[in-house]
Amino acid sequence: MKRIGILSDTHGMWDDRYATHFKDCDEIWHAGDIGDYAIIERLAEIAPVRAVSGNIDHGMVKRKCPEIEIFTVEGVKVLLTHIGGYPGKWSPGMKKLLKEEAINLMVDGHSHLLKIMFDKELNLLHINPGAAGDQGWQKVRTIVRLTIDGSNMRDCEVIEFHN
Repeated sequence: MKRIGILSDTHGMWDDRYATHFKDCDEIWHAGDIGDYAIIERLAEIAPVRAVSGNIDHGMVKRKCPEIEIFTVEGVKVLLTHIGGYPGKWSPGMKKLLKEEAINLMVDGHSHLLKIMFDKELNLLHINPGAAGDQGWQKVRTIVRLTIDGSNMRDCEVIEFHN
């Protein structure tokens, strides 16, 4: 069983509440638009981090974080990226990749819109944790926690930060 902390779109902003809410997590996944590699370093003090670069990222973030990462956790095949779309509106080529790789959980960011949806056609869970940073139009910042226990994904929690 693994407890996963998920966030995106920090845009270089650190919030001590990330550490508070992720302190019991086994891994932290950042779905891009990190903004400053120091965010990854601080998250890594809490738990091991998997991170992808987003469209605003450059420098150290671009050098150390791929645009897409595919990996398996507890028997669940995960695709982590920044721009991927969502069920019914996948980015070009994404649906094909999800099918070919037999992905069970797709995590992305970019839209700043919290979206947790199940895609019946592809038999996968999609999570966009919304924006954890304060850049953008969103009024509420969000992060997500999820438990993966074998092939069972459960206890999905949305944590809201009101500015």
